[in-house]
Amino acid sequence: MSFALVCASHTPLLLDEDYATAEICGSVRNSFSRLAGFVNDFKPDQIIQFSPDHFHGFHYDNMPSFCVGAAAKSYGDWKTSSGPLQVDEDYALAVHHAARAADIDVSVSYDMTVDHGFVQIWEAMFGRFDHIPIVPVFINCIASPLPSYRRARLLGEAVGRFAAESGKHVLFAASGGLSHDPVIPQIKGASPEVRQRLLGALVQPEQQARREAQVRAAAREAMQGGGPSRPLNPAWDGAFLERLARRDWDHMDAFTPTSVDAAAGAGGNEVLCWIAAGAAMAAAAGGYHVVQQDYLPVDGWIAGMAHFAARAQ
Repeated sequence: MSFALVCASHTPLLLDEDYATAEICGSVRNSFSRLAGFVNDFKPDQIIQFSPDHFHGFHYDNMPSFCVGAAAKSYGDWKTSSGPLQVDEDYALAVHHAARAADIDVSVSYDMTVDHGFVQIWEAMFGRFDHIPIVPVFINCIASPLPSYRRARLLGEAVGRFAAESGKHVLFAASGGLSHDPVIPQIKGASPEVRQRLLGALVQPEQQARREAQVRAAAREAMQGGGPSRPLNPAWDGAFLERLARRDWDHMDAFTPTSVDAAAGAGGNEVLCWIAAGAAMAAAAGGYHVVQQDYLPVDGWIAGMAHFAARAQ
């Protein structure tokens, strides 16, 4: 029985050389390759992954703060593949039960849809996601109202305590952020078409194409220092990585969705997932030490790109 932790940023434009230099793309690929080596060396029996969704699997018709997937499939957005994840239903339900036993209200899905927020990091590392055992844990990071940072940390700790008793080699994983301000639709004041999509209406191919065109246009403007996306905040990103490495839970508990949005953009609250995964690792292993921490601000990808890996102390 042992534990490990990997966290990585995701972005719709990951590794797209139209929006970043070949040097940046090569550096990010090398960092993902190091993460892949770390995961392969660890050989997890189970991966418990905390990640967000971008209105592909969860909508305003019924938006939970947290949800465990007992079965899941990938939507296949932004060049990621579609298809089922390898989810052990019994193990996932045990994760769900452990969280609820710790008084964390977590919903369960027997047919969860995940998007690039879950699968992109595995495809970047291994070219596929369907060969690894994943329990997907959704955290609402973009649809107001968001859960508090303290509740995300408590969720992680409950999952970590369960993992410590499960007798398995468990890899805790998270994806999202860091500073990150993509064009995120808001339900307040939305057009009837956008409102219906946010409520769960089937997205037509032409609607998805328009959405992707908006993101690409914002990325081109971001490369020139303008556009609707707020600038990246490398100073905030660096401070966050330091706090996660130190396991400074008190400081991170004091974060609010509003304060993080102001400092790191609307997508910055995806660090809720990093905090949950880090707290799970700390609770399971009694602590951790960082073995990989890479960071690059990539304006054209509208993301502070970070990779973070840790072993048990």
